[in-house]
Amino acid sequence: MKVVVTEAAFADLLEIGRAIGQDNTARAETFVGELYDRCRQLGAMPRAFPLLPEWEERGVRRRTCGNYLIFYRIDADQVQVLHILHGARDYAPVLFPDE
Repeated sequence: MKVVVTEAAFADLLEIGRAIGQDNTARAETFVGELYDRCRQLGAMPRAFPLLPEWEERGVRRRTCGNYLIFYRIDADQVQVLHILHGARDYAPVLFPDE
């Protein structure tokens, strides 16, 4: 299945890279690459990861990568990566700003 990284998720990747890069530029590049690879891998088994508890009706799923969470939704013919956020962050206001 095709994987689409949204502009918001791409912006998240850039922010993560900048934050890590302040301490270690080389690790920032490799870690952002790992996150991106995990996003791409979602196309092979998109239903392998759970729906968000309490938000199941929205169809948003999450996959972990280290301390980060990859949030995505499965559409008819593609996986749409919505955001990539640190696991300690309150993600609900970012994912569901209208709630």
